[in-house]
Amino acid sequence: MATKLVYVLNGPNLNRLGKREPEIYGSQTLDDIAAMLVARGQALGCGIEMRQSNHEGHLVDWLHEAQDEGAHAVLLNAGAYTHTSVALLDAIRAITVPVIEVHLSNPHTREDFRHRSWVGMAAKGTVAGFGANSYLMALEAAAGL
Repeated sequence: MATKLVYVLNGPNLNRLGKREPEIYGSQTLDDIAAMLVARGQALGCGIEMRQSNHEGHLVDWLHEAQDEGAHAVLLNAGAYTHTSVALLDAIRAITVPVIEVHLSNPHTREDFRHRSWVGMAAKGTVAGFGANSYLMALEAAAGL
């Protein structure tokens, strides 16, 4: 079986997972999540390209790169940019690779400003509220596309 390349892009403050508000985001680090994804990806025939940046433009560039590299799908946890970035909305609309929005917490149970998702307006689907398992659920969905 050919390996399906899945980009996993993470936005601002996700490098602080495990330290930042563990009551909301859990105690697992981004490295822990990456290890889970690589292991599950192998079973699903997916190669994982895991990245994180606190800079919006990097996420835009990586979405374009996913298209150019022939990625099968993108899992995107844009962090706070979810609720503010028209640039990410436009970048997702500018590519044909399916993007699955991922959140550790459920934004709809949090502050009102988190209820609007610019990313979600262009994403194929959203997985939210299941902690680190949100990533695994999104990878399962991506593998099935």
